[in-house]
Amino acid sequence: MSVDYKSLQNGSDIRGVALATEGSPVTLGEEETKRLTAAFGKWLSEKTGKPVSRLTIAVGHDSRITAEKLKTAVCQSLSASGVLVYDCGLSSTPAMFMSTIFEDFKCDGAVMITASHLPYNRNGFKYFSKNGGLNKEDIAKIIKTAEGYGHDMPCRGSRPCSKPGSVVKKDLLSTYSAHMRKMIIKQVAGGADRQRPLAGLKIVVDAGNGAGGFYARDILAPLGADISGSRFLEPDGMFPGHEPNPENKEAMESIRQAVIQNKADLGLIFDTDVDRSSAVDQNGREISRNAIVAMAAALIAKEHPGTTVVTDSITSDQLTEYLEQCLGLKHLRYKRGYRNVINKAMELNEHGIDSQLAIETSGHAAYKENYFLDDGAYLATKIVIKLAQMRNAVLAAAGREPSVSGGASESAGQKAPGIDVLLSSLREPAESMEYRFSIEREDFSAYADKVLEYLRQWVLSEEGRKVCASLAQPNYEGVRINFRLPDRDGSHQDADGDRRLEGWCLLRKSLHDPKMPLNIEVTSGSCRQILDIVRQALAGFDLK
Repeated sequence: MSVDYKSLQNGSDIRGVALATEGSPVTLGEEETKRLTAAFGKWLSEKTGKPVSRLTIAVGHDSRITAEKLKTAVCQSLSASGVLVYDCGLSSTPAMFMSTIFEDFKCDGAVMITASHLPYNRNGFKYFSKNGGLNKEDIAKIIKTAEGYGHDMPCRGSRPCSKPGSVVKKDLLSTYSAHMRKMIIKQVAGGADRQRPLAGLKIVVDAGNGAGGFYARDILAPLGADISGSRFLEPDGMFPGHEPNPENKEAMESIRQAVIQNKADLGLIFDTDVDRSSAVDQNGREISRNAIVAMAAALIAKEHPGTTVVTDSITSDQLTEYLEQCLGLKHLRYKRGYRNVINKAMELNEHGIDSQLAIETSGHAAYKENYFLDDGAYLATKIVIKLAQMRNAVLAAAGREPSVSGGASESAGQKAPGIDVLLSSLREPAESMEYRFSIEREDFSAYADKVLEYLRQWVLSEEGRKVCASLAQPNYEGVRINFRLPDRDGSHQDADGDRRLEGWCLLRKSLHDPKMPLNIEVTSGSCRQILDIVRQALAGFDLK
């Protein structure tokens, strides 16, 4: 079967079917992998100005069942062109980028074999240079090169090979874990045992059977944390526990229950390749979506007053209020897509506007201090450090040292603050939902543009004014509408004293699927009211 290489592009990643299932033939097999890898080598050679045969490239993978097969193809393709390949085995996506930074590696680039939280039969690639992850334009160029290969592919047919490179096994996760442990030890001052600064804290981790189990075993436990009660730490590419996705309700309920049942001080959850994370506080409250954005910002607010936090487009008005009024920061609500928010933050800095954080509600958090690398383990580490610092402050005031057993409350003899205090001023919406309109047309992208333009004009029309709709400005993606529907006396309360409809929605188009996601949040009234208003407004369009 001929594969459409362009269909493998997913923004700044490569993704495809690596294991055939009923109705899903393989689109990312060994041949496609070798072509794409050779094309990446060519791209990296041009980027660095080095011949391909002088490149050093690290290769790693998450727990997917097709990882070894694809890794073999990647390593064969690179080594055949003379590349020195570091086979890093099971790894995280952020660690793969760090292979270009760590002194023991100093790679020119890296390949991470992953498809994030997608089903077990999928796989893909994330590529890195020393400048970070590739952009979608880079991926498009790599795909075009891969499509053009035939018998002229490096080391095939009539093209002679340079001296073959070598494949060397190298333990990247150990180096990465040591880097994280050093960060915690350095920033958690106080205590008699400086090599075990997390003694007395109970922290549970849910790795979702992905690559993130190392965080509990190799970072938290050696520093004294009690990790008993952690879940799904063992890598298993069938993902038997739950979908490894911090946005998934079942996944968040899993880590929430782990915290409650084990009376933990903190719960941490990662996606498959550990570039995303979310948390649960000691009371079982989920710190995800808007709350994880707020948490990530709160951790740097004192150090960087007034900095601009760049987020994706579906963040709440309450988050803006928290960032700007409670933390004294600036909020730029931008577009969906982790590369979009990262690139925007980098652009702001280039223009002299300080932006220390780019983050999506999905849990992709990239700090300027960490190379603008979206690293779930780095965010988790900053949360752990803050929790330990707050605990130590209480212990110091009480003239006590951390205990090697029990949680922070027990060791202090009084209740130490939990991480929840950082979010005490964050207001949550009363209700939120996402509805996805389907477009059953081949020209779905152009059709979606017509829908968006119509909705934009509808808001400005008499019909829009009747339901007190207004366009949110500025807005960089889709159509965002504010609703504030008052009672007849203008009080925003009905006769029973209940708040009337107040909230917002964002309709945007999917870049890859014939869908139009509609995100809705309300502080009063119901999401269903807004959904019904939007449906009625768009009744003339062929939307399912």
